[in-house]
Amino acid sequence: MSYRLQEKVAVITGASKGLGAAIAKHFAAEGASVVVNYSSSKEAADEIVDEIVEAGGKAIAIRADMRDPDAVRQLFAQANEAYGRIDVLVNNAGVYDFQPLENLSLELFRKHFELNVFGYLLAIREAATYMLDGGSIINMSSTVTLFGPENASVYSATKGAIDGLTRALSNELAPRRIRVNAIKPGVVATEGVHAGGFLESDYGPAITARTPLGRLGVPDDVAPAAVYLASDESAWTTGEFMVLAGGHR
Repeated sequence: MSYRLQEKVAVITGASKGLGAAIAKHFAAEGASVVVNYSSSKEAADEIVDEIVEAGGKAIAIRADMRDPDAVRQLFAQANEAYGRIDVLVNNAGVYDFQPLENLSLELFRKHFELNVFGYLLAIREAATYMLDGGSIINMSSTVTLFGPENASVYSATKGAIDGLTRALSNELAPRRIRVNAIKPGVVATEGVHAGGFLESDYGPAITARTPLGRLGVPDDVAPAAVYLASDESAWTTGEFMVLAGGHR
C-alpha cells in the first residue's frame, strides 16, 4: 500500500487538541513520522501520541512555548535528533480572545501577536534550517480575514499578518525548494471553540445560517487539505490559500 507522506517527518505545533491533533493523526495515517508539539497540555499530547502509535503510526510529543526563541530552537533540534530530518511544518499553535475595540490594550495585542505571528515566524525560521532537501510549510490562517467578525479586530489582524508572511516567505524560500502555503478554515467546532462559548451563543447559529453547506466544520474537514499540501501532490503549489468554510464568506 502506498502512503502519501511515507518517510516524511512533520512537526505540528499546537497538536494536543483540535485541528492540530486531527492533522497529526491524518499525517501519521499517511505514513509520516509526527512530532506533536504542545505548550501545557502534556496529558492530551501523550494521548494523541498513544492513539497514533496504537494505530501503527510513529509519533512523539515535545513541549515548547512557540513564543520563546530558545524553546522553538530546541523543539526542532529534538525533532531532528529523533527522526533525522524535517520535511513538513504545520504552524497551528495560536490564541484567540475576542474583545471589542474599547478593550484594546498592549497586553491583548502582545498576547495575540507574540504567538500567532512571531511564533509562526520563529517556527518557520528554525524548520527551514533543517529542510535541506526542500520542504512544505503550512500556516493555519482563518476566514476571519474575509468575513470580519465583530469584536475580533486584534485576532483578525494576526491572521492578515499570517497571510502576508505566507506570500512573502513563499517567494523568499522558493529557491531552497521550500513551499509555503496557508489554510483558511471557517468556524470549526473544536474544543477551544466550545470552551470559548461561541457555539452556545448566538454566534454559532448565525454563522451556520450563513453557510451554504448548512453546518460548521469539524477538524476532519480540514486535515485532508493539510495532507495534500504536505505531500508531493502539491509540488507546484506555493504562496496559495485554501479556503475551507462550507462556502461561508
